[in-house]
Amino acid sequence: MVTTVSTTTVTTVTAIAAMGLTAALSIAATVLLISFLTTKELASARGYGFSSRVARFITIAIVPLVMAFVVITGVAIAGVLT
Repeated sequence: MVTTVSTTTVTTVTAIAAMGLTAALSIAATVLLISFLTTKELASARGYGFSSRVARFITIAIVPLVMAFVVITGVAIAGVLT
């Protein structure tokens, strides 16, 4: 009996901690994506040498963040629908 309660408690606490970490990483990735997109737009609007290089280099970081955002959004929608 005690072992079952202990196992259930550990599983529940681990699941809650993992969900909190996932939410924190999701928020951080979304904020980072927004800041990179803003920086890219501001840098590409200027159009000079260094600014255009900054815009190109930031695009490299934006692509994986967009993919992560799509996954985060898909998981959130799937959670609502189920």
